Amino acid sequence: MQRVRFAQAAPLVIVAAGFVFSVAVNWPGHLSYDSLIQVAEGRSRAYSFWHPAVMSWMLGIFDGVLPGTGLFVVFDAALVYGALVLALSLPKQVSWTGVGFATLCVLTPQFLLYPGIVWKDVLFSGASALGFLLIALAAERWSNLKLRITVIAVALLSLSLGALTRQNGTVVLPLAAFAIGWIAWKREERAPALNGILYGAGSLSALLLICGSAWLALETRHVGQSGPAGQFRLLQTYDIAGALHANPKLELDPLDDDEPLLAGLMRETAARLYTPERNDTLASSRALQDALLNAGGGEIAAQWTAIVVAHPLLYLKVRWDAFRWVLLTPDLLACRPVFAGVANAEPMLRDLGMTARFDGRDRALTSYAFAYAGTPVLSHATFLLLSIICLFVLLRRRSPVDIAMACLILSALAFTLSFFVISIACDYRYLYFLDVAALAAVTYLSTDAEALVLRLLRR
Repeated sequence: MQRVRFAQAAPLVIVAAGFVFSVAVNWPGHLSYDSLIQVAEGRSRAYSFWHPAVMSWMLGIFDGVLPGTGLFVVFDAALVYGALVLALSLPKQVSWTGVGFATLCVLTPQFLLYPGIVWKDVLFSGASALGFLLIALAAERWSNLKLRITVIAVALLSLSLGALTRQNGTVVLPLAAFAIGWIAWKREERAPALNGILYGAGSLSALLLICGSAWLALETRHVGQSGPAGQFRLLQTYDIAGALHANPKLELDPLDDDEPLLAGLMRETAARLYTPERNDTLASSRALQDALLNAGGGEIAAQWTAIVVAHPLLYLKVRWDAFRWVLLTPDLLACRPVFAGVANAEPMLRDLGMTARFDGRDRALTSYAFAYAGTPVLSHATFLLLSIICLFVLLRRRSPVDIAMACLILSALAFTLSFFVISIACDYRYLYFLDVAALAAVTYLSTDAEALVLRLLRR
């Protein structure tokens, strides 16, 4: 009996130790240039449109309690490790496989280093993963009405936070509502179909209401031009350059008619500078950037639309090349898999009262993370494969908890696929959610691995 209890407690102890260690070695956080911008926005309470405002707002709240980003790092780590704790706690039986897998998880860069990096990708991934794991907890404790409603409410808040943190994070919301509706249909004894519809529709309405209200509240503090419009224009420019790179003889009728200077620069300069790795190379030409700045947004949009309509296969090829880089990261170093320290960004650092940092601890963390380069641990392809395998097992079993975990995987896959349309850089952090979702699902399944194998063999 004592051995069984120890086996059940050991994974949770390991994860708790991993949480404490991660916070300790990363404190008070790692800040890239984008992170510093959001800290500055949080302090000024004036949010640009380029980054989702909710993260800047949260950084400002935590900074008001304790100056810096330390509390935010604790919050991020609590989300990521909280999802892992729930994945370990949900199964009724825990095997030593679960103990071993929990140990492996906390040793990966995804759990040891990433929660300490002040990136919206980490906040989105942690909040979204925890939201689905809370739905799984509600499915497990469905008979307790008060606990069920409370847990679902917290799950909806967590999922809303995730959706507000990334522009394409809203893809998780319909799947979360679907999971709640499906679980209600499975768990309710009276009028299961009706209850499933009510729970699903009610959850989706609540998610949209929370997100919409928060967006409108933060909108009052926005300054500058529309970020989504600028980002979409950047995406369109990148796609046009990619199309010209693939087909130098491509006609540019809308640009030739209205912006002949820009059309010439797109053919001569943008096509040459284009790479599916990232869009930053286009910024190296001052003449091209000036022409883009002076051009009307309508002409660029018209040219992009003309290419999509007249040359759909070419458009798909360009999009696949960019998507392949973000998913498969052919050159991991170029895709910036890790970050440690504080970026050297003067005068912003001086205004924030911070200093650039890359000390011995940061070097050690970077070296540790890069030790996994070239292994399955730092490969989205690995986690894509694990996700598909987990999804097959979960949908085959289809218990109420399995449904929540399956929808977590489906949301990660939908989020990943959204980059087929929007990807303009291959940074590893963009698909961090895929890694976290896969690790959470495998952890959940690993806790009763022996029983799972026996059940599958019997079938």
